Amino acid sequence: MSTPQFIQLYQHNAAAVAQELLQGLSAPQAFTSPKYLYDALGSRLFEAITQLPEYDLTRTEANLMQLHSASMAAELPLGACWIDLGAGNCEKAGRLLGPMGAGRYVAVDISVDFVRQALDVLQRQHPGLPMAGLGVDFSGGLPLPTELALDPAQPRVLFYPGSSIGNFTPEQALDFLRNLHSACGTAPGSGLLIGVDLLKDPAELEAAYDDALGVTAAFDLNLLLHINRLVGSNFAVRDWRHLSRFNAAQSRVEMHLQARHALTVQWPGGQRQFAAGETIHTENACKWTVKNFESLLLSAGFESTRVWTDPKERFAVFWALA
Repeated sequence: MSTPQFIQLYQHNAAAVAQELLQGLSAPQAFTSPKYLYDALGSRLFEAITQLPEYDLTRTEANLMQLHSASMAAELPLGACWIDLGAGNCEKAGRLLGPMGAGRYVAVDISVDFVRQALDVLQRQHPGLPMAGLGVDFSGGLPLPTELALDPAQPRVLFYPGSSIGNFTPEQALDFLRNLHSACGTAPGSGLLIGVDLLKDPAELEAAYDDALGVTAAFDLNLLLHINRLVGSNFAVRDWRHLSRFNAAQSRVEMHLQARHALTVQWPGGQRQFAAGETIHTENACKWTVKNFESLLLSAGFESTRVWTDPKERFAVFWALA
């Protein structure tokens, strides 16, 4: 049986993280990157969110993949190197490696510790399939180190499920997709398999990000405790409430934390006063039409696209040939 390879490139830089957070918190419209929602507790809360009746994105994508697996297998290259972006527990890719005839699997996440256990399990299920874990922050590009010894003649399938692309503005998404296009390499048949949540009724979208049980609210509010640990601030969760609102002009759901009353947040060397009702913008979830996202992929350099949707056209999976 093969043994997974693990390569850790990303190194936590506490000073750079604090600088990024404090620049956002000091902006006229305070904001943070959604990646800071995912500390250990935040990740567990998000797993709970995917089980909620209001948030059917994960279930719809899984059903869509199962429904169209034969058609997808006919489009994707056989024996390809699958590069799974934001792999986490590797569950989504793990269901596809066999049916899609993968020739290699690379699980990418911020830390190889996030994927180590899942890869060990997956390796036992596919003992002859070469596997690797790569720890990088791929939001600004996807470095593929020489230690991976990727075969330039082997097609690559970059796999980015879950509609995480929605966290980017359209301009950021275009830059990100251009980087992924470059990472596809030059082997014929390479491309990107990506999941995209489609535009729906605004009331339904807002409910998906503000569920009746308050799990999403806890997920958002937990960010404040994470920031306290990262920058030494004194955010008090009880001073804030979670908001979900649909921005029609930008075609996105926005998550905000709103100050319940006038308050001052302090951190070493600085502070920020928030008026009652003022918000911190914590996440975007952009929603796309099939036509608009196809245009985005073509603008990023991909040559052609194939798209599959669920029967109600709530979600789409695109195969974009590089």
